[in-house]
Amino acid sequence: MNYQTPRGTYDILPEEIAAWHEMEEKIHTIAKKYHYQEMRTPYFESTGVFARENDSSDMVNKEMYSFMSGEESYTLRPEGTAGIIRAFDQHKLYGQELPAKLYYMGAMFRHERPQKGRQRQFTQFGVENIGAKQPEVDAECIALGIDIVKALGIQSVKVCLNTLGDDASRSAYKEALRAYFEPHLDCLCGDCHRRIKQNPLRILDCKVDHEQPIMADAPKLHDYLNEESKAYFQKVCDALDALKIPYEIDERLVRGLDYYTHTVFEVISTREDSGAQATIFGGGRYDHLVDYFGGPDLSGIGFAIGLERLLQLSKDDGYVYQESGNCDVYVIGLGEVGSASLAIANELRDAGFTVEANYLPRSLKSQFKSADRVKAKYIVIIGEDELKQGTINVKNTETKEQVTIPMDALVGYIKG
Repeated sequence: MNYQTPRGTYDILPEEIAAWHEMEEKIHTIAKKYHYQEMRTPYFESTGVFARENDSSDMVNKEMYSFMSGEESYTLRPEGTAGIIRAFDQHKLYGQELPAKLYYMGAMFRHERPQKGRQRQFTQFGVENIGAKQPEVDAECIALGIDIVKALGIQSVKVCLNTLGDDASRSAYKEALRAYFEPHLDCLCGDCHRRIKQNPLRILDCKVDHEQPIMADAPKLHDYLNEESKAYFQKVCDALDALKIPYEIDERLVRGLDYYTHTVFEVISTREDSGAQATIFGGGRYDHLVDYFGGPDLSGIGFAIGLERLLQLSKDDGYVYQESGNCDVYVIGLGEVGSASLAIANELRDAGFTVEANYLPRSLKSQFKSADRVKAKYIVIIGEDELKQGTINVKNTETKEQVTIPMDALVGYIKG
């Protein structure tokens, strides 16, 4: 059978993996600088962890991979926040020092149409800061994401910012949207017919109806914000100004998940070739997830970055990743010296070097070609005569210098 990867999935080949490792290491380093700690949750959860009480998001209604096991329904995780909060409550992490600053990195799954930068299995990094409802925390969260983007050489970006207000403000705004859109239902797609009942905010985020003329005259959220919500948002803006992070206020920005309150944001690529997949990362504040899963009434904020898109954008902006497969030393064996080559290679590895050794019956020329392909810095050559004499030949591929040294001096010579 000629099996292929399932639609919307992909293989990361050996020549590509070094770029992934480099990107992931930079992300780990930056997250730790902000004193976030990594948490790993299961790849699947009970379906109710994601499909919560009349959720109107496309993710819940269209994109989840769910399956039955006995009488239980489980779902491959489509996003990271819900699992983190479930674990936060289950293990009573709220009993430790707050805020809890957590991050995750791993595979997510959504059944949507694959396209450039969007797959059905994708890798996501995200952070969650739980237990500190302060505007400065919102700004710091955005700054963390910006630091990651900058560390990978991505320059062409802008920060889009909005507020959804508190519960009272958002409730008043939802009623205004329902009253406005209900007479225009014949102009809206089928999904928006559902959204107007579940959460009319989702209509503003509709990819089908966003160019409809009625969208331009829809009520503006700012007109329904109470003074407390306005003051909170202004302090978020002030904090971003203090960090010298420029931003644009986008009153149409509502994000794709129902649990957001107050601050929402997206960082968008401004490259002309970004197309529909311009969002690099996005997130916002949530006030009711922790208590939903049985914990105390705590607020949190977070964001998520799709790493496939991040990797491609960094390459598009000229970031040069280390090449895969390079090694420090290549051991060439001539004649019946296989065991000696193995011992030499192992000694060098114990000393911390990356080593490739030839054990195949190949000519000296073909072995040199192999050493060149892996860009070895040193080539170690041992034959039957050298083995008898206790010596070894070493070639520096950069200087082209070749020396013969005692075998027991090899590690010290390469270390310099």
